[in-house]
Amino acid sequence: MSKTTPSNPSRPSVKIAYIGGGSRNWARDLMKDLASQAGFDGEIVLYDIDHPASLKNVEIGNQIFRRPEAVSSFKVRAVKTLKACLSQADFVVISIEPGPTENRFADLEIPKKYGIVQPVGDSTGPGGWLRALRSIPVFEGFAHGIMKYCPEAWVINYTNPMTLCTATLYAAEPDIQAFGCCHEVFSTQEKLRKMAEEAFGFEEVKRSEIKVNVNGVNHFTWVTEASCRGEDLMPLVHRQAHDPSFYKDATSIAKSRTRKGEIYASEGMVSMDLYRRFGALGAAGERHLVEFVPWYARNMKTLNQWGVLCTPYSLRLERSQKKDVNQNEYGQKELNPSGEEGVQQMEAILGLRELDTNVNLPNLGQSPDLPLESVVETNAAFRRGKVTPLMAKALPAGAASLVERIISVQEMTLEAAMNRDLDAATAALLCDPLMNISTDKAVEMAHEMIQHIGPELKGMGYKI
Repeated sequence: MSKTTPSNPSRPSVKIAYIGGGSRNWARDLMKDLASQAGFDGEIVLYDIDHPASLKNVEIGNQIFRRPEAVSSFKVRAVKTLKACLSQADFVVISIEPGPTENRFADLEIPKKYGIVQPVGDSTGPGGWLRALRSIPVFEGFAHGIMKYCPEAWVINYTNPMTLCTATLYAAEPDIQAFGCCHEVFSTQEKLRKMAEEAFGFEEVKRSEIKVNVNGVNHFTWVTEASCRGEDLMPLVHRQAHDPSFYKDATSIAKSRTRKGEIYASEGMVSMDLYRRFGALGAAGERHLVEFVPWYARNMKTLNQWGVLCTPYSLRLERSQKKDVNQNEYGQKELNPSGEEGVQQMEAILGLRELDTNVNLPNLGQSPDLPLESVVETNAAFRRGKVTPLMAKALPAGAASLVERIISVQEMTLEAAMNRDLDAATAALLCDPLMNISTDKAVEMAHEMIQHIGPELKGMGYKI
């Protein structure tokens, strides 16, 4: 799979193809992680439809790998074609924004006009649906390119909607070696880590010491078992989830955080309430969880009562238009780890370590209560040349029922998009739990959303 570094035969040398190589966050974080952690060397090839952005990241990469504390050596370059990026790659990383940020107006503002609340709008609901319609054709192209130019490569997808983007890779090319990565479960492990330290007096607990049973679909994941240093943590969860004093009207807190721009903060009540009602802990950020379970997001008042905030379109647009950092800053910044596990996953596949962690893969039976072949999120074992799903404990019946409905909507959306069938896609949207408006209004909204980005969809083969 990989070669060795001529100057150090004990270290593998790999080619990492990065699709979305102009990214201001993900690509730079990966390069920092490689420089600070990797036990291998090689080349990073950046590809982006915004080629100048990739060129800037080449300069930033050079700054990062020139730092004296860098533990690995990588040559960074940018290319103008997908073929040049992928040819003979060992790993392919995908983190793209499907179209310009202005597309998010259709994802967020149009549904908002129809009374549908979406704190994030990139995985489910109308926002996730439209994002999927424009992502799936692109991911089909990526899949075909990967199997043509680097069929043995391992593919790491970070792009949302995670489930559907990963499912598209397998639907387009069943023999591809791909998995989807999300850090939402990490936050749940951090919450459990703090509970363990407080309850048992543990000191300096690492997140990796929190062992969890993960099951579900991305951003609607659940934990049914958790332990730390041999101690069962679920009684702690049960106690907090059933403590009436834990639940309160968080409206004033939410409004205060809105004024301060603290949009990612929450009180953690939704995940605990899911445990209280269904016997499994919601294991994603509250902003994501509520989009799959409509009674938390009936309107902004209800959402804020649960302490959950929205990321407004205006803020997303402002961020995208904000002046980028000077690349020279990366010559002075500390190489702090991002918290992502891409480097560790690569090391494990190269045989340099072992790693068990949560990823998104087709269900080969690891989720015993969910449909086979649907993309699910469970733990998997990363070993030399292999990523093997680990058997998850079945979800309680109520939780499984909620997840199965989401899977059915996702599979309808995938089939519709791959057939470029907007009528079938609209039917899929009508089945989404977040569509708590009349059918006529829902169809009107879907039509308005489609028309807003009509030229882009038409260019992908949809008939508008």
